[in-house]
Amino acid sequence: MRIVAVSTAYPMRGGMAHYMALLYRTLVQRGHEVRVISFSRQYPGLLFPGKTQTDLSRDVEAIPSEAVLDSINPFSWLRSASRARSFSPDVLLLNYWMPFFMPAYATVACLVRLFSRTRVIFLCHNIVPHERRLGDRLFTRVGLRTAHGFVVQTEAVRDDLLRARADAKYRLVSLPAFDLFKTSLSRGEARERLGLDPKDRVVLFFGYVRRYKGLGVLLQAMRTVRESMAVKLVVAGEFYEDVVSTERSIQELGIAKDVLMFDEYIPNEDVGTYFAAADVVTLPYLSATQSGILQISYNFDTPVIVSDVGGLAESVIEGKTGFVVPPGDGAALAQAIIRFFQRSPTEDFAARVREYKTQFSWDRMAEAVESLAADL
Repeated sequence: MRIVAVSTAYPMRGGMAHYMALLYRTLVQRGHEVRVISFSRQYPGLLFPGKTQTDLSRDVEAIPSEAVLDSINPFSWLRSASRARSFSPDVLLLNYWMPFFMPAYATVACLVRLFSRTRVIFLCHNIVPHERRLGDRLFTRVGLRTAHGFVVQTEAVRDDLLRARADAKYRLVSLPAFDLFKTSLSRGEARERLGLDPKDRVVLFFGYVRRYKGLGVLLQAMRTVRESMAVKLVVAGEFYEDVVSTERSIQELGIAKDVLMFDEYIPNEDVGTYFAAADVVTLPYLSATQSGILQISYNFDTPVIVSDVGGLAESVIEGKTGFVVPPGDGAALAQAIIRFFQRSPTEDFAARVREYKTQFSWDRMAEAVESLAADL
C-alpha cells in the first residue's frame, strides 16, 4: 500500500515521535511505501510547559519526514493536505492523541479524501484527553466523523470511541513494546551511574511529570514503605508541574534521603540506564488510557505496578508481570511495593515479562492497519 502518515516525528521529541519511528520502520519492512508529514510547530510556545520541543538525543531513529503541519496555521493544513494528495495514498494514517490537533487533522483528512479513494484511519491513543479543555468534546466528535476507520490500543479507548461514534469501524490491538531504547549496563553499573548502591531496592517513576500521573500519591506511599523496608525512589523526567512544591512535599514527608529526582527530559541514550537500575516501575496514574512507559518497562523485562485506570490493567498479569492497585490509594500502592520486594525468590517477574511481552509486537500493529484498510 501507499501510506501517508501524519504525526510528530524526529526532530520533535517525545513518545509519539518514537511511536511513529517504530511504526514507520515496521510498515516499510512489510513492503509498504510510506511518507510521513510531521509538524513544523507542534505547540505554540505559550501552551508548551516544557523546556524544548526538539529532541536533543545523540541516539535517535530518524525517519524521512516533511515538517509541514503547523498546529495553529490553517494555511499549513492546506499545504499538508496537498503534499499528502500528491502521493496518491491508499491510506492516510493520523496519529491522534489530543483534541488540540483535531482541527488540523480533520481539515487534512477531509481534503485528502475529497474526490479520492484514500481511506482515512485514525491511530487513537486517547479519545478523552487526560486534561480536558474548552472545546475538546466538540473538536473530538466533529473530527472523528472525518475518518473511515480507527485503530485503538485498549478496551477503554475503544469504549470511548464508540460513545463518541457508535458506528465506528475499528481494530483493537495492544500498544507494542518500545524497543527503541538499549543499554549495555548491568543493574549494578546502572545504579552506580545514578548514584545508587548496587544493593538498593529501587522503584522508578519515569516520564513527564503531570498532575494526572499521580506522583503525589507515590510519595505518600513511600512514607509508608520506608516504615517496613529501605527502598529508593528514582523520579526521572521533566516536570510539567511545580517542582518546588514536589520538593517541599518530599521534605515534609521525611523521605528526602530515599528519593532521587532528575528533573529533565531523558535523552534516548540514557533511558536504558534508568530502567536497568530499577527493580520495578510504578505508574500511579489518576487518569490514563495506555502508556508508553509501561511498554518501555516491558522492553527491559521490568515488572510494573499500575493504577487501575483506563487500559493500564489490560497489559498486566496480576502477580506475574506486576500488580494493579486502585487509583489515588497510597496505602494500596505502598502494600504493592512492599509485597513486590517481599516476594519469594522463585517468583521471577522478569521471566514472566519476557514471555508475556512477545504479544506486544509492531507487526501486530501493522497487521491491524492492513486488515482495517482492506475491509474499508
